[in-house]
Amino acid sequence: MMELPATRILSQAVTCFLCLYIFIGSASATEGFESIACCADLNYTDPLTTLNYTTDYTWFSDKRSCRKIPETELRNRSNENVRLFDIDEGKRCYNLPTIKNGVYLIRGTFPFDSLNSSFNASIGVTQLGAVRSSRLQDLEIEGVFRATKDYIDFCLLKGEVYPFISQLELRPSPEEYLQDFPTSVLKLISRNNLGDTKDDIRFPVDQSDRIWKASSISSSAVPLSSNVSNVDLNANVTPPLTVLQTALTDPERLEFIHTDLETEDYGYRVFLYFLELDRTLQAGQRVFDIYVNSEIKKESFDVLAGGSNYRYDVLDISASGSLNVTLVKASKSEFGPLLNAYEILQVRPWIEETNQTDVGVIQKMREELLLQNSGNRALESWSGDPCILLPWKGIACDGSNGSSVITKLDLSSSNLKGLIPSSIAEMTNLETLNISHNSFDGSVPSFPLSSLLISVDLSYNDLMGKLPESIVKLPHLKSLYFGCNEHMSPEDPANMNSSLINTDYGRCKGKESRFGQVIVIGAITCGSLLITLAFGVLFVCRYRQKLIPWEGFAGKKYPMETNIIFSLPSKDDFFIKSVSIQAFTLEYIEVATERYKTLIGEGGFGSVYRGTLNDGQEVAVKVRSATSTQGTREFDNELNLLSAIQHENLVPLLGYCNESDQQILVYPFMSNGSLQDRLYGEPAKRKILDWPTRLSIALGAARGLAYLHTFPGRSVIHRDIKSSNILLDHSMCAKVADFGFSKYAPQEGDSYVSLEVRGTAGYLDPEYYKTQQLSEKSDVFSFGVVLLEIVSGREPLNIKRPRTEWSLVEWATPYIRGSKVDEIVDPGIKGGYHAEAMWRVVEVALQCLEPFSTYRPSMVAIVRELEDALIIENNASEYMKSIDSLGGSNRYSIVIEKRVLPSTTSTAESTITTQSLSHPQPR
Repeated sequence: MMELPATRILSQAVTCFLCLYIFIGSASATEGFESIACCADLNYTDPLTTLNYTTDYTWFSDKRSCRKIPETELRNRSNENVRLFDIDEGKRCYNLPTIKNGVYLIRGTFPFDSLNSSFNASIGVTQLGAVRSSRLQDLEIEGVFRATKDYIDFCLLKGEVYPFISQLELRPSPEEYLQDFPTSVLKLISRNNLGDTKDDIRFPVDQSDRIWKASSISSSAVPLSSNVSNVDLNANVTPPLTVLQTALTDPERLEFIHTDLETEDYGYRVFLYFLELDRTLQAGQRVFDIYVNSEIKKESFDVLAGGSNYRYDVLDISASGSLNVTLVKASKSEFGPLLNAYEILQVRPWIEETNQTDVGVIQKMREELLLQNSGNRALESWSGDPCILLPWKGIACDGSNGSSVITKLDLSSSNLKGLIPSSIAEMTNLETLNISHNSFDGSVPSFPLSSLLISVDLSYNDLMGKLPESIVKLPHLKSLYFGCNEHMSPEDPANMNSSLINTDYGRCKGKESRFGQVIVIGAITCGSLLITLAFGVLFVCRYRQKLIPWEGFAGKKYPMETNIIFSLPSKDDFFIKSVSIQAFTLEYIEVATERYKTLIGEGGFGSVYRGTLNDGQEVAVKVRSATSTQGTREFDNELNLLSAIQHENLVPLLGYCNESDQQILVYPFMSNGSLQDRLYGEPAKRKILDWPTRLSIALGAARGLAYLHTFPGRSVIHRDIKSSNILLDHSMCAKVADFGFSKYAPQEGDSYVSLEVRGTAGYLDPEYYKTQQLSEKSDVFSFGVVLLEIVSGREPLNIKRPRTEWSLVEWATPYIRGSKVDEIVDPGIKGGYHAEAMWRVVEVALQCLEPFSTYRPSMVAIVRELEDALIIENNASEYMKSIDSLGGSNRYSIVIEKRVLPSTTSTAESTITTQSLSHPQPR
């Protein structure tokens, strides 16, 4: 009778033990995991991975920076939110816990909804480069690093667009990744599960939560699969068995090409994983050679050598631009090569961060200040490393001795209050301290005699008591100001350090003059307020008179504001422009577009819809999407610029709407679409343009750009010239569009130089990309690409073509230099152009594409050349008759000058060569 309870007790004990074992195993598997769902309302468990995700409000509490991802764009994502950092300067960083010397994988997920937009990401201060999307899909950027301290910063920096992020994940990672690379960051380029075309594989199948992308079959490769299980996987870096149970093979060769690498020369680690799935094969039957970029790396590689059916190999190589991994069957092998999975990681040197003592002190000081100054913008902008990449506002550093240290702290006029943080005295490398013109109260903390302070300014606060003797006696101090603190006692000059050169002794000598300044400023302010009030009254009266009843839809009346006069500041100029444009209400826009019924385009700013105004004019309405990666700056930029300039070859701005978080721009509808549409766009929009029309479009676009470049007062640089931004009206007149990235040309004395390279792949000026020095010649380079598009009817980049034809510029240039222009001319216009006019255009294009901007022509010169070409084309018959009557040759020689370009190598001298080009001799 006693046996049954005992059995039950034993059974319950076993059950509890198993549950505990499973729980402990699950917990240990995710130890060190950090999973962050940005802007999520609550913590949750991901149904696919079973991992727990926490919201990021601990890092960023502002819900105004959150955006909902439209349900149609969720793409199986567990988090339906995205955080947008609407910042013009600085960086935003997530601080995550690590164990020193541990190896980690960190991964950010970004829900792109626009093409060719990018911003920058870094691990610590080591940049991973641009987060860029060329397709409308989620993008992940991932790096592997070794922790140098007990936390890591993952930072986002503004690039072409404001940075944003949806998820951030930190995972402990296998040591083997960084073997022989202890001080590097590995940026993931590609991680592929070959032979599997279904779903990606990650946690819990991969205990390190690496994401193995399902790879489709290409060329003649054949997929293999097997449920083989008794395999000795002898390395932590090895993929899970599920990944290894599929593979690709080919009778002769397997080739894997990656063409989207950085053009700079970087090191790469290539991990190749092999598991022989045919258990009937013996050693020597499947042998192959491994090549990387046509260089042999492994000869006669045999998976089954050594008695094991599993091997992995690591190849360390250097490459730029592209990487080609090829497996070729060995001459005496019976079977072709096999590969189950591979990873490609780019090696980036670890950049040393700021002195950790200084970092710890400044972060502690920030926390102390935020207790009394919550919401202070200067303090909240302090994120990540204080010195490197983008230094914190008010901080200057010195890196001359290797590790950067903080030498200057200037928080003057920062609207701060409360006690001066005691931690400020712990900044042992500080030389300059300025906290003047704030509302600090309490006493001044003492500083150690080891302090390196040279200059201290505590003036214009509410401090009290006496100045600590430790400050007065600092050995290096040269300047000390602490006057205009009403409750603070002046200092006896006899007590002051004799080395002081500048001091106010605590007396507020400037109070009288300061009072006078206040009176003057007050008078000016009052006057300004009165003027503003007067204009406000006029504005209200004008607004009330100008409400236009619109009865075009169901008899309902909608208000429309018209001819609003206001000013928009330009961040790149020294003055404010007054503009006169229409301001539409949101309700008016929604009715005009029939609730955004007809979509006619997509762009980085958002969607473009067709609409009709109440006067019958057709318009294109550009609406910033909720998750747009372009922000208020681009909206204001286009609004400001197009309100200040007018030209027949620039798209005019009809109006705007900025209401209920909606930012909308309204333009005339261009019935013939874009130049890109007509040359090689969607079949429904494509239309063969004859050569005279193409030449006329090129000339119109050139005139629009020339107007920008010679704009009175200060030239304007477009920064995103491409065929899709050249629109065509009903009469095929070209109009340059999309000024969101436009910028005033830099001038001598400008205090701010942009480090943001803008543009589109295939059009981007290589000199601008490398030097980040902007000029009008960057637009000239892009226009040269457009001219080649017009001539050839080809897109600037197309990786579906043969490798030598991917880049339009690289493909076309040799033909032009070799006098074989017919080889690049669009078949649709062959026989329909005058040779001399065509040659003038291709020669202008070639000059525009000079690698060094110094040798490119101005847009004004380009306009002259295109005008001549159009005259020749339009008078082709008379021109040919004159040649015939004079017995002219149809060939002539031109002189092409080969210039010596500024370079680190001096291999060429100036020479003049003569080439015979097949086009008519002008008379």
